Amino acid sequence: MTSAETTAGTPSGECAHPSHEHGYIHRKDEYLKRLRRIEGQARGLQRMVEDEKYCIDILTQVSAMTKALQAVSLGLLEEHLSHCVVAAARAGGREADEKIREATEAIARLVRS
Repeated sequence: MTSAETTAGTPSGECAHPSHEHGYIHRKDEYLKRLRRIEGQARGLQRMVEDEKYCIDILTQVSAMTKALQAVSLGLLEEHLSHCVVAAARAGGREADEKIREATEAIARLVRS
């Protein structure tokens, strides 16, 4: 077993779901659209700073971009919980423990951000 594998034998970062698809795959286009919009917001923020716009206006846009990223994060987390974690819980054992640990760590990172 390589370091890239979990103790259950599933490659780290992979869903143990039989179809081997990530939970978000059915909404991939929606996520890509949102991320492209966020990318545009980042470019807009750069222009605002280059154009020396008012600080509060820039901060307002930073807040909007942050909320957009949080929405993507929460959507991906929900997909992961309802797809990968549920599949692992059904399988039980170390695989379930690993997916729950991963989800807990992801939630902790989101709470800290």
